[in-house]
Amino acid sequence: MAIATPPSAAAAQRLDRLEMIWESRPGLLGWLTTTDHKRIGLLYFWTTLVLFAAGGAEALIMRTQLAAPNSHLVSPGTYDELFTLHGITMIFFFIIPMTTGAFGNYLIPLMIGTRDMAFTRLNVLIY
Repeated sequence: MAIATPPSAAAAQRLDRLEMIWESRPGLLGWLTTTDHKRIGLLYFWTTLVLFAAGGAEALIMRTQLAAPNSHLVSPGTYDELFTLHGITMIFFFIIPMTTGAFGNYLIPLMIGTRDMAFTRLNVLIY
């Protein structure tokens, strides 16, 4: 049975420096410059929920326009623009970022047992 010995002074300095390097910054700057895959996944998650609410507001305007015949809430051209914008918002700003950004960043490293994603700084830059 081996007895653990305390680290030498040089090793303790290296461990302290590594802990300082891996410590996350506080506040908003810490969230926007993080390299932690879980925090990046949460950034994607909350951002896509806000965009989901925007897509819901677009859908609500369209449904209100269609609730009664000859409704004049929006013009026909504006309705067409809302229809297109709603589709773009829900597909490109909600579904794709939620599946690949939020769930992919948060869950995949946990499922495969890695410490973090590859190219973590590029990952947060893409956000």
